[in-house]
This record gives sequence, structure tokens and C-alpha cells, in this order.
Amino acid sequence: MTSPTPTPISAEQIPVVIVGAGPAGLTLANILRDASVDCVVLETESRTFIEQRPRAGFIEEWAVRALRQRGLADRLVERAQAHHACEFRFDGARHRFPYAKLSGDRHFVYPQPLLVTDLVREYADVKGGDIRFGVRDVRLHDIGTDRPSVSYTDPESGEHRRIACAFIAGCDGARGVTRTYVTPGGGSIARHDYGVGWLALLAEAPPSSDCVVFGIHPRGFGAHMARSPEVTRYYLECPPGDDPQNWPHDRVWWELHARLSVDGAPPLSEGRLIEKRVLGMHNYVVEPMVYGRLYLAGDSAHLVAPIAAKGMNLAVHDALLLADALVAYRAGDDTGLRGYSAACLRRVWEYQEFSQWFAELLHGPSSGDPFRAGSATARLRRLLDAPGAASAFAESYIGKGFTG
Repeated sequence: MTSPTPTPISAEQIPVVIVGAGPAGLTLANILRDASVDCVVLETESRTFIEQRPRAGFIEEWAVRALRQRGLADRLVERAQAHHACEFRFDGARHRFPYAKLSGDRHFVYPQPLLVTDLVREYADVKGGDIRFGVRDVRLHDIGTDRPSVSYTDPESGEHRRIACAFIAGCDGARGVTRTYVTPGGGSIARHDYGVGWLALLAEAPPSSDCVVFGIHPRGFGAHMARSPEVTRYYLECPPGDDPQNWPHDRVWWELHARLSVDGAPPLSEGRLIEKRVLGMHNYVVEPMVYGRLYLAGDSAHLVAPIAAKGMNLAVHDALLLADALVAYRAGDDTGLRGYSAACLRRVWEYQEFSQWFAELLHGPSSGDPFRAGSATARLRRLLDAPGAASAFAESYIGKGFTG
């Protein structure tokens, strides 16, 4: 016999409920807190978990500037490494690409767990913001009305609580609950699958290069990305859905050497593999990003495969737009809220298009299709040899040439 759903305790009214404590939700919460807009953050995981969860680590300079203007990037600027160039390796040679010189902007290497740690500390510990970890059974109610609410189960008492609000920010990621409230009649989800997997690796080994390295090889794509003086992120193209157990230590390092070693390059520093997981390389976009009083942000609204390190940057962009719109709404201006989805999606689609273009450059040579391989090689050589193509790529790669 099925137990009846418990009656929620309707004891609270808070103007903005933010579901999810990732970069989008925490950036939004901090800005609202500074503007004296009452909000609460609901997070299904523990604080320890979100501060240690492995995620991307490249932040574009426009995003760093925006966070710094809000007082949210002091530790980032102090601790992050700045990258000015990347390197392509193919046909046994290395080709350094100075995107900062061409675009005027840099990347900052700052893993997402560090940014999340900073934002949680600022919101909860410094500003006294309300964040509730470990909540369960999160549900949204009446999002199509002007009186929505969010219910959840309290992890300590087991009580079923409800928060009445004016707006809900869905910032709980690709596997979160808020995106499930998108109905066929209310919106659509566009998807794209690249047909490849990436074996994501963390190695206890010092970086072997001072920049990101893209290895383009008939055996498959490979990449090197510094994370810290002691830890390096590597990627290896693999079959979609592959089992990480198919990649023992020796095989991993053999393939990394095969795909990344070229004449004149420093040898790879090997070390113990502390993480191995296979990423499905696919994208999606939810359109529109607004459903009544529910506003999606970050991976809840769009997923960009980590081909060009765009995901965290898009999350910050969404949060900045939504925060400003909510603050303006309190002052009687609803223009930002009405234009939120369109403003976000313009940049989202530009990032998606660039990632798809870049993916073909990286994966075409290993596709087994001679036409795709030849086209990808031509694309890469044009990028390296034609100044106009190089400048356009540099601005897209660093996010400077995008609007929205």
C-alpha cells in the first residue's frame, strides 16, 4: 500500500528560492544578498560534497571581471593561474597558439570546487545567507501562477516543508529536478550527440606544459590541462559509454604518450591516476529558459560538452543576468525578467556553435571518415596560417567575440 504524501508545513515566505548550490545558484544568491533581496538556497548534497566535486576549471576573463566587480573574485584573482596560449600537436609537431595576444583576454585556471567554496563561504559564512544542505524530495508547485512554492523534506527532522515565494531559480544542474518541470507544451529541448566519449583523468603528476595542449591524432583526441603544481587533468577520446575499467594505468599512459608526444615537447610526467570517468559528449539547450515563475540557469537550462570549457562561464553569465533582473524587478522594472531567456540564449547558442565547430576540428582526424579527417585538417591549418581565422578563433575561444 502506498503511503500518502505528507502535508507540507507552510511556515515560510521568502521572495526567491534558489534550487542548487553550484556556480549559477551561488553567484545569484550572493548578488541578491548584497542587494537585500531575501532568498534561500536549497541543495540536495552536503557542503563537503559540493566543495570537493570534480568539475571544470577554466574561467574566461570577462567572467572574472564581472565577478570581481561584484566582490566575488578576490581569492580567485589571488590564487588562479592565468593562461595566455594553448598548443596544438599534430603530425608530429607542436604549434603554439597565442590567443591572449590576439584577443587581449586570458583564461584563469581555477577549478570549480574552489570557486564554489569561495562563493559558499561568502554567502553563508560572511554574509549570513540562508543555505540548506542535504534537502530531499524537492518539488515545485504552481509555477504558472504568481504564487509559486517549493517543498522539500528537512534532512534532520524529516518534516515536509514548503516555502511560498515569488520566483524560483532552477540552478540544480543537468541531473536536477527543476528541468523536469519543462513540459512539451511549455518549451522544447534541443539535443546534439557528438558520438564520442572522453575519458577524464586526474593524475598526481606535475603539468608537462604551461598551457592547455590539444593532441589531434588518428588514434583519437588527447588533452593536457594543468590543475595545480601537483595535479594534471588529462582527456582521452574513447568510445561512448566506455567502461573506465577498460583503461588500466599502463594503457592510459601509453595512449597519452602516443597522442601528445611530439618532437621538441617536454616529456609527460607520469603519476598515480586519482580519477577515471567517461564523459558522454553531448549538448542540449532548453528553450525558453523561463516557465511562469521558474527561471532556469546554468546546466539546468543548457549543457555544453567540455570541448571548449564553456559550461561554468555560461552559468555565471546566466546568474548575472538573472540577479540584475530580480533586483530591478523589486524597483518596479520587469524588463530584465521579460528579456532574460532571449538574452541568455543568444550567448548559449553562440557557445554551442563554437563548441560544435571546435569538436569537428578535434575529432575529425580520428573519425575513420577520410572526408571529415581532410576537412578537419584544413580547418586546423587555416586556423594556424591565416591571421583573420586565428583572430576569430581566439575571440571565440576566450568568449570575447560573443554577445548577450
